Amino acid sequence: MAKGESNLYSPLLCDDTLATSHALSKIGVVTDWNNGIAKVIGSGELKKPVCTIFCGESATTLRFMTAICATTGYEADITGGPSLLRRPVNDLALALQEIGASCISEKGYPPVHIRGPIKGGSVEIPGNVSSQYVSALLLAAPLAEMPVEIHVRGRLESKSYIGMTLDMQERFGVRVEAADDFTDFRVRGQAYSPSSVKIEGDWSSAAFLLAGGIIAGKKVSVRGLVHETLQADRCVLQILEQMNGQANLESDSVTVEQSQLEPAEVDVSNCPDLFPVICALCAAADGVSTIRGIRRLRIKESNRVLAMSSGLKEMGVRTVESEDLLTIHGGSPHKAIINPHRDHRIAMAFAMLALCTSEVTILDAECVGKSYPSFWSDLQSLGAKVTMR
Repeated sequence: MAKGESNLYSPLLCDDTLATSHALSKIGVVTDWNNGIAKVIGSGELKKPVCTIFCGESATTLRFMTAICATTGYEADITGGPSLLRRPVNDLALALQEIGASCISEKGYPPVHIRGPIKGGSVEIPGNVSSQYVSALLLAAPLAEMPVEIHVRGRLESKSYIGMTLDMQERFGVRVEAADDFTDFRVRGQAYSPSSVKIEGDWSSAAFLLAGGIIAGKKVSVRGLVHETLQADRCVLQILEQMNGQANLESDSVTVEQSQLEPAEVDVSNCPDLFPVICALCAAADGVSTIRGIRRLRIKESNRVLAMSSGLKEMGVRTVESEDLLTIHGGSPHKAIINPHRDHRIAMAFAMLALCTSEVTILDAECVGKSYPSFWSDLQSLGAKVTMR
């Protein structure tokens, strides 16, 4: 959305980021991936897409693109792969309509037909479905014809992702007036400016390797992690500490050692991406653990609550599920064949738990490419025996 050339240093090259750059190319944005730098060139005026915008399996891409396309006067059709068509978008569509766009979805799910431009005004959005709705509105709001006020209804979950959005907007020259608790925002008309940004190491992906080191590693170090970060999933360190995991912090790295894990009570309302790996840790702990804040996890790439509980059952680990709580009776997981339901985080979580068994077969193992294409080779480099079939 900025006119000119921006450089993103150390970008993640994976299915989701490629889906984003591919989608942006349909509205005139050029991305050049080269030697650890993503050069993004914006014209300052988004173009009319000549065909349907396909977002792969990336819900973030689809929701952000829906709002971005609403800033133009052009029509756009936005869709994605099979699992993405099961991800809700209705609240965002209704919010965009409230501020002047036309947004039609298939009974609240993709595909989406959108036409702007958004005019401005006041809009309300629920905070307990997806923080991506709020981020999408924030990204689009500076390009509205009049100021936009965004009011979050109910509890805002995954709040740190809103903080990351505001931080990145500021780096690109846009200031948003935000209440301290992120329940109210006011955005005046502004233009984005090009910028250069070094992308932080991803705590969400690092969490799996840290868990693997705790479960079965002599000593595992993960470098490139910023400790002073807005990323919610840095809290994996507090969870490991709560479970008696041995972790040592250095300036830009974390080193873990194999530990005798203890059961814990964890709330994942603000760190939902950690749910699968926390399940793996709880299954390896000797005792009964509880994980709260799981309601939204049924509408991720898979029904993650069902995917984890059924997979744990295959490994001999008992679970008890209610609407917002999963209880895990940890102990001694055993050999199994796991269906991750083509969900990258489910596959990686069971790979970590497999380290304390004789052998686990994970189907559709290539699904990790959504967020972590080098996962299996990195696991091999740490000494795990990984055979790809």
